[in-house]
Amino acid sequence: MAAPLAPVLSDRALNRATLERQLLLRRSPVPVKEAVGALVGLQAQNTRPPYFQLFARLEGFDPAELSGLMESRELVRIVTLRSTIHTHTAEDALTLRPLVQQARDRELSVFRRGLTGVDLDRLAALARELVEERPRTMKELREALLRSWPDADPRALAVAARCRLPLVQVTPRGLWGRSGQVALTTAEHWLGRPSEQAASPDATVLRYLGAFGPASVKDMQSWAGLTRMREVFERLRPRLVTFRDERGTELFDLPDAPRPDPRTPAPPRFLPEFDNVLLGHADRTRIIPPAFKGRNGVGNQSYGTVLADGFLAALWRLDETAEDAIVTVQALGPLTRAVREEITQEAVEMLTVMSTTTAYDIRFGTFVDFGD
Repeated sequence: MAAPLAPVLSDRALNRATLERQLLLRRSPVPVKEAVGALVGLQAQNTRPPYFQLFARLEGFDPAELSGLMESRELVRIVTLRSTIHTHTAEDALTLRPLVQQARDRELSVFRRGLTGVDLDRLAALARELVEERPRTMKELREALLRSWPDADPRALAVAARCRLPLVQVTPRGLWGRSGQVALTTAEHWLGRPSEQAASPDATVLRYLGAFGPASVKDMQSWAGLTRMREVFERLRPRLVTFRDERGTELFDLPDAPRPDPRTPAPPRFLPEFDNVLLGHADRTRIIPPAFKGRNGVGNQSYGTVLADGFLAALWRLDETAEDAIVTVQALGPLTRAVREEITQEAVEMLTVMSTTTAYDIRFGTFVDFGD
């Protein structure tokens, strides 16, 4: 007798399950550090998005709390998942970075022509010595390494150092209202701890499902920037439950993870560019309606997004001066008057926390030309 087919979860059911785990169905009272750990990091290519990600998710969020945790080195900015900068807890920085080392090695292979004759072990040792002597900018690191390998491609030398070493961006880079240029040292030196064993792939899959599930093998691989994870899922299969999405793809999940009623209300949320909820799956239809695929960015430019009823519905931009702040919302499709009012109220609440100005305006208009 054939095994029974796994239950089908609609895109709306997947949406609500993901939003629940991403703390986007209702704001959570959990502390900032706990939230960052539960979400397995915050995408942080730019310095401000992590703050807006947490405002959208946490009750009573104060940007100073995240900034303070970075100053105390409990949270750090480091290249990990998908070869992009993430804000992680110190513990995750020391264990997730080794987990993705294989991906960093693949990235480095692209630059092999520019590294002809370069001893990568010696380069890593020299780069470590340089950045642990004092934090260095990429320009300083590149120029110092070039003295040892004058015939190498300068950019390839810097990329090699970044790929071979767990380099963190030291503060004040990333602090709220202050920031600064990128200066790097090793995670071990910045955190005052030796390197740790790489996180277990099995444990990482379970954490991923807890934050982004139900999800497919391909979803997890896309989120982490890793390959060949099928065997890990198969090893974990006895501990997991399975579903199918509307396209027939097998999805895995933790047995006791929340899967809310698809009719659960989802309030509007303003998400910054590169929010992980938009990047955590290979198949993003649980958040991005097919009609709006590719509309959260043009080329290399990504925009802030507005979720309405849990799905991508608009883009947003903040223009801020010392005197005022203006949020422009560009709807991607028709919005009812009631939804516009809810979006406006959410924008006002966001500005009262995330802007130092007392004068602000919320506008619905167009600032992106998709060339249709």
